[in-house]
Amino acid sequence: MTFFGRSGLAIKAAGIGAALLFSASTGHAQSSGPFAGFDGAWTGTGTVSLSDGSTERIRCKADYKVAGSGLNLKQALHCASDSYKFDLTSDVTSQGERISGNWSESSRNIFGNLQGTAGGGQIDVFVEANGFAANLSLRTNGSKQTVQISSKGEIRGVNITMTKS
Repeated sequence: MTFFGRSGLAIKAAGIGAALLFSASTGHAQSSGPFAGFDGAWTGTGTVSLSDGSTERIRCKADYKVAGSGLNLKQALHCASDSYKFDLTSDVTSQGERISGNWSESSRNIFGNLQGTAGGGQIDVFVEANGFAANLSLRTNGSKQTVQISSKGEIRGVNITMTKS
């Protein structure tokens, strides 16, 4: 079974990819603002769980650029498993602890929005596209960071651990 062979899974996987944009740690002090410590290259692994109970390992590489006095974040994310891959870009802005932005997955011409909060080593985000929605919880501890994503669709969960390269 291929990951994108199911109807609508491309949108759902891209949404999960968008949610992964926050897989950078806020535990490093580089600048002020909610994206402090995000700049740089990150790598990690984890699992994707599907509604049929199956799971696949996932590998990710990300590059984050913080600008605008630490209030803007641009991201490029590349993830792959044995049966799929996606390339995602995102542009996120902060207004205090509130964050919002847009994302796109270029190979499938899919795009959506994200919104949530950031601060104190924690990020909580709601990610959506046409026909897909997911919640993301991010926790940091030093240079290690975990991402948990949950959805009620075909993709039920994603768990990834990332470290700064």
